[in-house]
Amino acid sequence: MLELRERLDDGDIAGMVPFGRAMPTSLTDARFDPETGEAVWVEEDYCSPPLAMERPVLEEYFDPVSVVEEHVDEAAGWARIDDLPSLWERVPNDA
Repeated sequence: MLELRERLDDGDIAGMVPFGRAMPTSLTDARFDPETGEAVWVEEDYCSPPLAMERPVLEEYFDPVSVVEEHVDEAAGWARIDDLPSLWERVPNDA
């Protein structure tokens, strides 16, 4: 996870085509669900199947990667997980 945080911070993932800012913004704002122990986030995606292009990058850091709901309003999706703690609060800075 520390490597992912570094790639987000240094702009490596933001510079990847075709993701633009969608994937790095979603991952930077990711939450941690203490009940399931899973990272959760909402991501704008137009692939079929969902996350088809992002999956190779995501699978480097998350196993498994699953889509909970394909068609959700982005603002509503974030509102549903807003009360969860940040994923990055769970990652030690010096790990």
